This record gives sequence, structure tokens and C-alpha cells, in this order.
Amino acid sequence: MKTFEELGVSPEIRKAIEEMGYENPMPVQEEVIPYLLGDNNDVVALAQTGTGKTAAFGLPLLQQVDVNKRIPQSLILCPTRELCLQIAGDLNDYSKYINGLKVLPVYGGSSIDSQIRSLKRGVHIIVATPGRLLDLMERKTVSLSTIRNVVMDEADEMLNMGFTDSINAILADVPQERNTLLFSATMSPEIARISKNYLRNAKEITIGRKNESTSNVKHVVYTVHAKDKYEALKRIVDYYPQIYGIIFCRTRKETQEIADKLMQEGYNADSLHGELSQAQRDAVMQKFRIRNLQLLVATDVAARGLDVDDLTHVINYGLPDDTESYTHRSGRTGRAGKTGTSIAIINLREKGKMREIERIIGKKFIAGEMPTASGICQKQLIKVIDDLEKVKVNEDDIADFMPEIYRKLEWLSKEDLIKRMVSHEFNRFSEYYRGRAEIEQPSDSVNAEIGMAEKGMLKRETEKVLPVSLVYSSTWVKLIISSLTNLSAY
Repeated sequence: MKTFEELGVSPEIRKAIEEMGYENPMPVQEEVIPYLLGDNNDVVALAQTGTGKTAAFGLPLLQQVDVNKRIPQSLILCPTRELCLQIAGDLNDYSKYINGLKVLPVYGGSSIDSQIRSLKRGVHIIVATPGRLLDLMERKTVSLSTIRNVVMDEADEMLNMGFTDSINAILADVPQERNTLLFSATMSPEIARISKNYLRNAKEITIGRKNESTSNVKHVVYTVHAKDKYEALKRIVDYYPQIYGIIFCRTRKETQEIADKLMQEGYNADSLHGELSQAQRDAVMQKFRIRNLQLLVATDVAARGLDVDDLTHVINYGLPDDTESYTHRSGRTGRAGKTGTSIAIINLREKGKMREIERIIGKKFIAGEMPTASGICQKQLIKVIDDLEKVKVNEDDIADFMPEIYRKLEWLSKEDLIKRMVSHEFNRFSEYYRGRAEIEQPSDSVNAEIGMAEKGMLKRETEKVLPVSLVYSSTWVKLIISSLTNLSAY
């Protein structure tokens, strides 16, 4: 494995990225960085989101900037406002020790006048969504005549979103003598056409196989009757209490309906779709990024370009019409070396579509066994206990309350206190699932088998018992009070 120094990255940039925790280059960085540091080197890089591609193109672009010339020297095109801001933020972090370097994000939904003022003051790198950049070009407030490097990030998504004409118009205004880098998760016919028209003798770099889902993602399918889809969704979410994920729906209407139902039933969820204003979208995304939301219910278009770390699950509330959309969905989890799960809830009519996805991504779906009411309650109960064990007791914060609390609780035994605390957090699930019928699976559905190793793991999880070794003492009472205090503060 090479180092960033061996790849030719400058000392100023190395100092910044080392402070950010970058130790060794990721595969895509090892491939792309040396190539882009040269001249007249065009690249088509096929890589999933989360593989380190921002640094792969960002570090060479920063290193090639002539800071003394306050003119646009590199252009990065991306599909959404969110990704635009993220890339610009990353570039600013990487260039912390390069004095005077200016990166400008240009996107819709924000004041165009302030962006025009920034352009007049002079910038070195423009990160833009195609629509807003074209608007600035038509107003003749930005010139691309000095651009030496063009990057198209998530190019397949830009094309899917209908930006083909805008991209053609933008590239027609950029000098022919330039480096061009095209990043895409999949090699579609449209990407091949763009590459042929605008890149010269491009080097193709593939991280993984073409159109392949990331190797760290497990693909699971639950086959149910159409009428049971929402109930199946709830059971899956309930079975994974620590879930942090995106639920993908096909339409704006379905997205809002599912989000509304989940919120009404007490789930920590919200919606993201095209009918929301930009301010509403920003508010939802901010809550999701800081984990004030566990579940984001979204359409494909609204979620394109989002870059959120550490998602545990992606749930497909039905499969998308095209395989590329599924690849993008599933690629949002299992990133940066971590594992993730992509779940599909389908009915019998979608099995053919599932087989086609399997063929394209080169992986088989694991047939999931629908969580039972008993299994869900066990998972939720263990979460309550796990959370309680992790509570931090702040003696000073609760000291004044403890004498009165001890007096009020002295009539309860240790067992009563444990039962009441657990029931306080757990009753919603136990009451909902008490006596509820299990979900019937279609008769010719995929055989829902789970490997013996996975069954063994499940058994070990459910055998965990209450911490009865915790005695009825001041420590135990403080744990309970601290837990409730923490909830109140939240």
C-alpha cells in the first residue's frame, strides 16, 4: 500500500488530511491521484459513493491551483445542492494550509446575487449543480474559459435527473485542452456516450466490478402480499431497534403517506421528496445527519446526492424500475469499509425484477424470515436493558433530588423497580404485538431460510437476560434517574 507522499500529494495538503485522520490512500485514491496530477489525462472512474472519491479528485485539483491567479481553474459538477455543499466543505478542509485558496459552491435554492458577488471577487474552484451554473452562464456572470480541470461527480445521477442538455451546454464552453474526470457508480449507455463525446483516450478505473453493488452490503428480500407491505415494514424496523436508515418509496404521494403513518405511530421518521421547499428539505436533512431522525422516507430523486455516513440499513419499499436506481440505493450503506444491509420488501409480481437485479449486481438476495411478534419484543427488551447499562450517572446533577426519590421508592423491591423501569420503555411494543397474527407469506415466495450460523447468532442474542446482579441500591436507583434525566434533556 502506497502513502499519500508516494502518490505525489503536497506537504500542505498532507498535513491537513492527516489531521482529519487520513492515514493511507483508499483504492480509488491510489488509482486516480497520480493520474490527475499529470496533464491531458482523462478518466472514467466507476466507484460507489463512500469509496473516498471526493479526495481522489479533490486533492489533485487543489494541488494544481495557482493561488496567485484569482480565476476559475477547476469545475466540479454534481447533481444536488447537498452534494455540492459537501464537496465544497471537504475541499476547504483539505486546503486548510493553502493560504488564499477559494472554493465556491454554486447551487439553486440560494441567493444567486451572493454567488455572483463571490464570483466577481475571484475564485479558484467552482463546485456547481448544472442548472444554477447554466443560469450564471446565461447571465454572463461566470466565464469558464480558464478552466483546466472538469469533474463530473455522480454523472449517472445527473443524467437520470435530466441534466444532459445542461451538461452539454456547459462542456461546450470549457476549453478543449483540459483534464476531464467522470465519476459514476455504473457504466450505463448514456455514460459511455458522454465519455466518447467529451473525453479523449480516457483511462477507465473500476473499483470493484462494473455495476456491482458494494461488497460490504448484504442484500435481503422479504416477500409478502401487497396488502401486508406496511405491516412488514414496521416489523422489520421494530426488529432492528438501532436502525439508522433510508426507506425508499416510488412516488411522492407514497413517500408522504408512509412517513405520516410512521410518525403517527411514534416512529422517529420524516419525509424527503420533491414537493417540499428547499428550506423544509434542509431542515429534514439536518435532523437526519445529526441523528435526531432514525428513519428518512424518501423518493429516489430527493435522495440523490445525499452523503450520510454510517447508515445501517436501506429499505426498498418495493423495487425501483431500473437496476441502476437499486445500485444507488444500496450503495448508501456499507460505506468506508463498514457493513450495511439493503432490504427489499416485495410481492410476487416483483420477483422477476429481483432476479434481474441479482444478475446485474452479481449477488444473490438472502431470503429474510419475517420477524415474529415474540422476536421483536425480545429485541426491544434487550435494547432497553442495553441503553440502561450505558447510562452515564452524573452525581452532581441528581444529588439534590435523590433523598426524596429514595423515600418515594423505598417500598419497592429490586425486582419491582426493574420491572417498572423496563415496562415504562417497553409497553408500547408489548401491547401492540400482544395477540397479533403473524404475517402470512405467499405460498410460492422465495424460500425463507436463514443459515445455521445466523440462527445460532440469533439464539445467543435472545438468551441475554436481565442484569439481576444489579442490587436494589443507590447505584441502581441513580441509573434509573439518570436515564430519565437524559431523556428529559433530549
